[in-house]
Amino acid sequence: MKKNVVVIGAGMGGLTAALRLAREGFRVQVLEARAEAGGLASGNVYEGFSFDAGPYILLDRPGLEWAFASVGLKLSEHLELRAIEHVYSVTSPGRAVVNIYSNDAKTASEMEQRWPGSGELYLKFVRATGAIEASLRPLLYGSAPGPVSLLGGGRWRHAGFLLRSLQSVLSESRLPQPVVDALSIWTHVAGQRPEEAPSPLAFVPALVHSVGCFYPKEGIRAIPAVLEKATVSAGVKFRYRTKAKKICVAGGRAEAVQSEAGENFAADAVVSDCGIATYLELLDDKRSASWRRCEKLPLQSPGVCAYLAVKGRMDAPYLRFLLPGGDERCRLFIRPGVMNPEDNRGEWYPARLLGPMDHAKAQKMGTTGQAEYLEKLLEEKWWREGIEEYRVLARRTPAEWGAEYSLARDSMNPVMTAKFMREGRLAHRSPDVRGLYLAGSATHPGQWVSFCAISGVLAADCLRKDLA
Repeated sequence: MKKNVVVIGAGMGGLTAALRLAREGFRVQVLEARAEAGGLASGNVYEGFSFDAGPYILLDRPGLEWAFASVGLKLSEHLELRAIEHVYSVTSPGRAVVNIYSNDAKTASEMEQRWPGSGELYLKFVRATGAIEASLRPLLYGSAPGPVSLLGGGRWRHAGFLLRSLQSVLSESRLPQPVVDALSIWTHVAGQRPEEAPSPLAFVPALVHSVGCFYPKEGIRAIPAVLEKATVSAGVKFRYRTKAKKICVAGGRAEAVQSEAGENFAADAVVSDCGIATYLELLDDKRSASWRRCEKLPLQSPGVCAYLAVKGRMDAPYLRFLLPGGDERCRLFIRPGVMNPEDNRGEWYPARLLGPMDHAKAQKMGTTGQAEYLEKLLEEKWWREGIEEYRVLARRTPAEWGAEYSLARDSMNPVMTAKFMREGRLAHRSPDVRGLYLAGSATHPGQWVSFCAISGVLAADCLRKDLA
């Protein structure tokens, strides 16, 4: 007799978990609060322009290939991925622009011209971190890696590296400060300070130069669309516009999910793709260790975003960062037209202006303050270089993200600090409730779409093992 599984949320993790389980013979039903699948990886259309809705901007191709293969799909047969040659630039007041290309020699050569001696230092840094990343990469494909996981393949040699912060690793590189700031730009996007960020963020340059960065021809939003189609074909039932209110527990085991409309969905097991909301909102037990932990975790705001139609040159790079200095967070101008020139409508292209925000500060600002901050970013001139005209088609603030995507406390997930990584991310197998499993970025070491997809596979495998 088939076991019934209810998956809460049709984000990337929920989709791969549902598909993995369906292919293994489980009867799966997915409850999704919105009218479509994909979560923050889904898309929007404004005035005929298609946009990626959320903050996902780059792909880890090997990770996504692994996740697709785990659910019986071959990535190259479903998506055309275009390699990004000029990945990003970082501009700071009074400093030379730092450019990061897919080609390490080109990147190093440009650095050498601006800061003599830095080119070889950069290549040395990339080679060293790349070797560590290659050694540790198998840990991405296992649930809850811990100290024992380091015993195989000589990985124990990198234990010290994993205990360090990103700032410690970058300081040791002896690279010029503008380069260090450009390499740590992702900490700004993720709501971290370099001294709090985990050392594996130092792998990003090595990944850019080795496996490369990619963008799908149809945008990031095409990835959940492929998975949703495959999941439906595998027999999974979807209930859209059905928001989960409560995970029902009896005798310490998850036995059903109750919707906000009062419907009960019986289950032999539940997979939640809701991150910290699983413990903070969907379970009643405020005495559990997981609830107490989630209550204390620093959270990441989705920030503010303007969806634009722009008229002008679509010159590389694909991503342009501004690092204002001081305590201000970076800004990011995203131009998919650089990668997909066919996205134009006449002489107009879609683009996004993204402003990461500190979660506590965003919450204190409130909806009015958040909207005013976005207007401030739109008034800045740096992103309009090469732009003849622009129109603001839509805006999103943290409060609006939270309301539309059912984000707990208007946050995407906990900030992936070094402390959080050392202590262990949220477990795929709940330590508090039997028959409850978690997927999503809070259970994996980053926010790339591929990591979320991997998390669903790992959560499904924990469930399969327990119910075998």
